[in-house]
Amino acid sequence: MPPIAKAFDFIVIGGGSGGLACARRAAEFGVNAAIVEEARWGGTCVNVGCVPKKVMFNTAMHAEFIHDHKDYGFDVDYKGFNWAKIKTTRDAYIKRLNGIYEANLEKSKVEKIQGHAILTEDRCVQVGGQKFSAEHILIATGGKPIVPTNIPGAEHGITSDGFFELETLPKKVVVVGAGYIAVELAGIFNSLGSDTSILIRFDEVLRTFDPTISTNVTVNMEQGGIKVMRRTQVKSVTKRENGLLDLELNTGEKMTGVDCLLWAVGRVPLSENIGLEKLGIKMDNKGHIVVDEFQNTTGSKIYALGDVCGKALLTPVAIAAGRKLAHRLFDNKPDLKLDYNDIPTVIFSHPPSATLGLTQAEAEEKYGKEKIKAYKSEFTPMYFAVTTRKEKCHMKLVCLLPNEKVIGLHMVGQGVDEMLQGFSVAVKMGATKAQFDATVAIHPTSSEELVTMR
Repeated sequence: MPPIAKAFDFIVIGGGSGGLACARRAAEFGVNAAIVEEARWGGTCVNVGCVPKKVMFNTAMHAEFIHDHKDYGFDVDYKGFNWAKIKTTRDAYIKRLNGIYEANLEKSKVEKIQGHAILTEDRCVQVGGQKFSAEHILIATGGKPIVPTNIPGAEHGITSDGFFELETLPKKVVVVGAGYIAVELAGIFNSLGSDTSILIRFDEVLRTFDPTISTNVTVNMEQGGIKVMRRTQVKSVTKRENGLLDLELNTGEKMTGVDCLLWAVGRVPLSENIGLEKLGIKMDNKGHIVVDEFQNTTGSKIYALGDVCGKALLTPVAIAAGRKLAHRLFDNKPDLKLDYNDIPTVIFSHPPSATLGLTQAEAEEKYGKEKIKAYKSEFTPMYFAVTTRKEKCHMKLVCLLPNEKVIGLHMVGQGVDEMLQGFSVAVKMGATKAQFDATVAIHPTSSEELVTMR
């Protein structure tokens, strides 16, 4: 083994959102910190996740609003869409963000180490031919999308990573999966003009969410023009000489001439080939690193957070966990930890969905059906009062009796993605339905429905 090139107080493996946040916060406390990354700074979120996805969601929303312009009095014709144009500007934006992350590390005096990190038997971190030591080590390596290994020809499809590499808008798209990534990308393709199908194993998308979301998002997808193919799976994929794909399905049907097959069937942690087994760090049967409530692994002074742990795979969760860990380790706050309850979550479906807390079914199972009261509302937002195109908004409050504490909030509709953050503060503080009702409504808005529901 090579000699130790440099000793640090803290080494972070993984330059994604959680790792960056933790390293920079630790450096604020005078800690000699380093961070190792083998790809681009910012991890999944910045490069092939939430940031470029939101750019494409915004692009898709423009395509939808164009159809409403005449109803609002504008003489506007739709003359086409240039995928290459938005890809160029989107990629340039991501490149700027990569540079900003790198510059911020330099400002924070966190040492950047480029390469693949491997834990060694003597509890060091080896990168290439160099070895580094540290009292504290954080693993924040993230995850990656999977391609099925049991379907012949599956390799001809792409994943969400490949979505951001597409140079042109595909004419005919098949998305396989029923989770939020499948829903979001299918929605983008469809709104921008692709002939889009989504193959799901059961009857609705987003089945782990409250029916307010799962049922209505499925309906909205179909009404928006997406072909939702229920209880359908791919048996095999064949690639033609011209590059088009033919799919054989479990239903006996065939889908031919597919430009783009996108697998959105799950993600796996990046926990292989980093030396975890050398230090006896425990993983579950899916390869996620097992941690306690303080992000401790089974290795002494070795921690893990973010997607590699498999819990609440959301960028703000990793950032919050990383900052709290830095305070706990280096700011004399030994009891500080992230509360993983009541995490607000948005799905950028069309229209968007927003959820917080327990579903109605989860609440009834936890507290008993007789102790739960749900309030529901369905209406057409005012935006659509003058448009030919119509969309509904659906809202639900899940309340715990007897004082009707709000323990779940679920919405689908225009603008709900921007509504949820403020209401999540109220729920986190333990607000009751009466306190919601005591708040004066803002009129005319969709959000006023949450404080006037009966």
